[in-house]
Amino acid sequence: MSSSLVAYDDSDPEAETEKTEVPSTSSRQTSLPSSLVKPVQCFAPGSLRTKSTYEMQPTENTDNFGISIVCEDLPEHYAPNNNTDLTSPYCRKAYSSHAALCVPYKNYEQTSSSSRNSGNGTSQKRVHKDSPTTIKGIRPYIPKRLRQESSSTCGKKESDPGESSNCDVKQDVSGEQTVRKISEIIKPYLGSKYKLTEIPKSLVFHMFKHSSPVNEIQWCPVREQSHMLLSASMDKTIKIWNAVDTGCCLKTFSCHSCAVRAAQWSSCGQRILSGGFDSMLHLTDVETGKQIFSSKNEFRISALKFHPTDSNIFVCGGFSPEVKAWDIRTCKVTRVYKAAVQQTLDILFLTEGKEFLTSTDAVSRDSADRTIIAWDFQSAAKISNQIFHERYTCPSLALHPRESVFVAQTNGNYMALFSSQRPYRINKKKRYEGHKVEGFAVCCEFSPDGTLLVTGSSDGKVFFYNYHTARIIRTLSAHKEACVSAKFHPVLPSLLATCDWTGEIKIWQ
Repeated sequence: MSSSLVAYDDSDPEAETEKTEVPSTSSRQTSLPSSLVKPVQCFAPGSLRTKSTYEMQPTENTDNFGISIVCEDLPEHYAPNNNTDLTSPYCRKAYSSHAALCVPYKNYEQTSSSSRNSGNGTSQKRVHKDSPTTIKGIRPYIPKRLRQESSSTCGKKESDPGESSNCDVKQDVSGEQTVRKISEIIKPYLGSKYKLTEIPKSLVFHMFKHSSPVNEIQWCPVREQSHMLLSASMDKTIKIWNAVDTGCCLKTFSCHSCAVRAAQWSSCGQRILSGGFDSMLHLTDVETGKQIFSSKNEFRISALKFHPTDSNIFVCGGFSPEVKAWDIRTCKVTRVYKAAVQQTLDILFLTEGKEFLTSTDAVSRDSADRTIIAWDFQSAAKISNQIFHERYTCPSLALHPRESVFVAQTNGNYMALFSSQRPYRINKKKRYEGHKVEGFAVCCEFSPDGTLLVTGSSDGKVFFYNYHTARIIRTLSAHKEACVSAKFHPVLPSLLATCDWTGEIKIWQ
């Protein structure tokens, strides 16, 4: 019995060498010497001129020794050669301790060139090198810890244009008109302060490209680009409109697989943050449609807001007792705010962003400590949970632009006024009532000068209240179905956008 020493380049120099043996089988009367490596040639079926080469190599194992077959283009049947008696069972057989390994013969010949017998034929040295060829059907093992980290962190970051994932964008008008162009109607108002808000009377544009209810509309916060209007709908899309000049749809983003419940412009006006019932968060570039930030959340999202002083931070809430603060730069959750509720309906940052409010769906007998909650942004601690003591949910909150007060839309068909400073007391002398909510997520908003308070209504009307007297100034019959949002233009003093539960958007002046 002959022996051979097998050495590897990457093995420990102090590793012990063992003897290699080639097991013999009862089916073959002649055994193969372990020191000899003889290539066997056979013809592939169908053509007698096509050869396939097979080599028998001794392989090393700690316990058992066997033969591995290195083959190229393994045929299904073997034609017998005149010189060599080669049968199909012999070529296909592998010992129990080893399996047949199929790699290209050229690659193997390069890695095993040093294993050729140069002299006496009694010993050989084989140099082991990792081949770039992979075996089909075998996937590399990934540890559980790495799998959990990859699923918890965001899968898409801002990177190379070739590597970043794109959102499905339908561009109706040239992209140059979406961001670069300044509306001729807005230009005269850019150099002056906002004037007194006028109540709109006539319909300017009627836009109806959404096929399902519109949940959110928002004007672009950049004054030079405020001709753009953002809309998020239950039809899984986000649209950008030129709502000042033409009333046409500029772009449509289809990033979500379910209804888009909330969407917000970034402070620079170049990105859109969106969240929906597919539990996904997306930050999309308006011009290119690339997803700068994308992450799978643990719950369906119903509300999200950017931090007023740091555009890299946003807060989101939804069908969960938790509210999370995200950092776009690291794609990670920085803070978690926990409350004993089932859903967060709206989020409102107070002045300078040091504190924020959340409205919830808690309507139980002891829900006075959970309807509206004030949070400290830095420490994630509850500042106050005794703000609203009536048994009505508050689907939306709005902050006054000049005074330290905010209003809460309630399902009691009225809006309540609160102080935005601790202890956030309710103003019992003012109550804005006359419209209907009836379970819809009806939004309310102050005019840019703070003199008017506008809200939609479940009967399709828009109500304008005098902020100081709480009286109804005017009622506008805007829609046939529930009007869920009404937004004043940040620059033009008499322009208003409204949307309803059928997917229609209207611009009034």
